[in-house]
Amino acid sequence: MDFTGKVVVITGGSQGIGKAISFGFARGGAEVIILDINAELATQVKDEICAEGLKANFVQLDVSNTSAAQAVIDQIVKDYGKIDVLVNNAGIVSSKNFFESDERDWDRIININLKGVFNTCHAAMPYMIERKYGKIVNIASIAGKRGGGVFGTTLYATSKAGVIGLTKGLAREGGQYGVNVNAICPGPTNTSMLDSFQGERRLNFMNSIPLRRFAEPEDIANAVMFLGSDLARHITGEITDVDGGTMMD
Repeated sequence: MDFTGKVVVITGGSQGIGKAISFGFARGGAEVIILDINAELATQVKDEICAEGLKANFVQLDVSNTSAAQAVIDQIVKDYGKIDVLVNNAGIVSSKNFFESDERDWDRIININLKGVFNTCHAAMPYMIERKYGKIVNIASIAGKRGGGVFGTTLYATSKAGVIGLTKGLAREGGQYGVNVNAICPGPTNTSMLDSFQGERRLNFMNSIPLRRFAEPEDIANAVMFLGSDLARHITGEITDVDGGTMMD
């Protein structure tokens, strides 16, 4: 897919799925801006992208900080003139079950996983509406549909279910202005989150997936790029599972 001339903003673009998304858009010709709280990792990814002769930049951001998110988005538009695609990938996972969790756990996961998406969308959408053009792709999770499961507990599932609802609402409100808003629900993906699954446990887990394999980060990135492209111009409010057939809904 050709993203030449496009400005693509990716939160949490420094590792795992986010890193694959950053490389995917950059290799498609986009000007990629990585927003991440981890300056060291994000700078490394930016440098790796630029080493291939591609275009990338990095701005440090805690997505849960509303005023900071607004300031960063404003500055990007000032510097680059526009935002064509916004990918909300930043997120955390909680391993605590509901009864082990407290208010601080709730606030942390909701503030990053859900409020963070609100913050960047709230800042970027007015610019997209003004141009009558924009693509937003939010990374949710199949946990948001099934109430948790192997990865993520009740708090994580709630935050991702919120992302799904937010995506649909923004699609309804932004559609008349030419803004497409969609979400991806990854299933088990071959990142550090799978490190705890080894040996027979890992094999049994993998064999529970109809395609009999875990997703690679690039599998998620490919779906994100499609929804961020003009090939998907008539798709909005869609919640797309990329899970090897796990959900089949």
